[in-house]
Amino acid sequence: MNKTENGLEYEVIIGCEIHCQLLTKTKAFCSCENRYGGMPNTRVCPVCLGLPGALPVISEEYVRLGIKAGAALGCTINAESKFDRKHYFYPDLVKGYQITQYDIPLCENGVVEITEQDAEGKPVTRNIRVERIHLEEDVGKSLHIEGAHSYIDYNRCGVPLIEIVSKPDMKSPEEAAQYMQTVREILKFIGVTDGNLEEGAMRCDANINLKIIENGKEYRTPISEIKNMNSFRAVRDACAYEVKRQLEEFQTDRQLYSDGFKRTMGWDEPNGKTVIQRTKNSMIDYRFMREPDVKPLRLSKGYIQSTIESVGELPAAKRERFQKEYNLSAFDVQTLTAEKELADWFEQAVKSAHDPKKTANWILAEVLAVLNEKNISLKELPFTPPMLAELVNAIDGQKITGKQAKEVFAEMLATGKAPNAIIAEKGMEQISDSAFIETIVSQVFTENPQAIKDWKNGKTNVAGWLMGQVMKKSKGKANPQQATDLVNKKLQAE
Repeated sequence: MNKTENGLEYEVIIGCEIHCQLLTKTKAFCSCENRYGGMPNTRVCPVCLGLPGALPVISEEYVRLGIKAGAALGCTINAESKFDRKHYFYPDLVKGYQITQYDIPLCENGVVEITEQDAEGKPVTRNIRVERIHLEEDVGKSLHIEGAHSYIDYNRCGVPLIEIVSKPDMKSPEEAAQYMQTVREILKFIGVTDGNLEEGAMRCDANINLKIIENGKEYRTPISEIKNMNSFRAVRDACAYEVKRQLEEFQTDRQLYSDGFKRTMGWDEPNGKTVIQRTKNSMIDYRFMREPDVKPLRLSKGYIQSTIESVGELPAAKRERFQKEYNLSAFDVQTLTAEKELADWFEQAVKSAHDPKKTANWILAEVLAVLNEKNISLKELPFTPPMLAELVNAIDGQKITGKQAKEVFAEMLATGKAPNAIIAEKGMEQISDSAFIETIVSQVFTENPQAIKDWKNGKTNVAGWLMGQVMKKSKGKANPQQATDLVNKKLQAE
């Protein structure tokens, strides 16, 4: 329980409805291209515009990605489900109704594990139950020209969505934001969505109210549904503001609303507050009816099972395996598993590498820096994961120094050549012949008698200077460790 300054006890209750666009090639019920942006009203057809006589046909890819999402979020996949019409006034939905799933969804009864830090900074996990995941279509987009007109772009009409409805299990605004972030990470990792928040590929509606205890009596504030938030920060800040607002409202007039009253709110981010949009009392407002133009969805057990098996390893499981199998830190595995492409690239490199930790370091420090600087993807790199492993092995095997490796890496970026080929072309390979290095050390000592006297007089930094002279004379090819050992040995003998 939380407490206000005047001692009022309260508990925050939050449930989230996440709308997630799927990465299909076409729209949900027609063959129009599913792609963000473009010239308004150019990717439309009689089906997604709801013209008379045009009949929707379910996209198989749409259903398959819906099953993958459900499996990844721990849901039971229903072999039979159906579609319904949701009648409500959408100014940007030309049909006047939305095709969705109401009482028999594709997926039910899942769970998402979120991780937070306790007061001591230690990770704490908690399960958030998923009530259902249902298929539906997206609506168009209203374009508002300030001080002029509003226009409607129907390109987004019919884009395939899943709606992920949680149980009201979240106890704080921070948990709500973490839940959305975890869902996005999982679904993006398995290729169900690109998760682009700025483009509206994932939006969250948060339902929030409070359970308040006063003088032993329990009160429930009316539920506020905060609509269409497309960032983790917005979810956290909007819920935090609504907690404060509901507490203040309760203390002003706790008998103001009847049972079942629910408000739809918007988040005014520039002003940092929620604003009321409309009120509603029940689901009757939506006037659901069975969709007559789409047959019930019946899936075979074999199809469901094969689709579930295609999900693969999830981020949390991969992080745990990376730590155990490759002895990596929590920070390293968190970064390496942020994107499936990066995790796969690392594993391809590690197959040929002698040292997984050093390979991870090169990817995190050098490869990611190149990707950020050049704004390119891993696929656009001119070298392959095994080639990076070859470079790391060359350092590990003392074939080249760390400094030389940077030069080789730059050449790999410029030409796409293999490290060993570059090392051979530039004559970089280290010399580990003890007799050869000892000869150079002796020459350096003979040529610098004053340095030896200085060392004897207590100037210990002379050892490093002599080492530098050895590397210079060997043109950087002498094995640094052997050279250091021989310089120190000879100094001790003086």
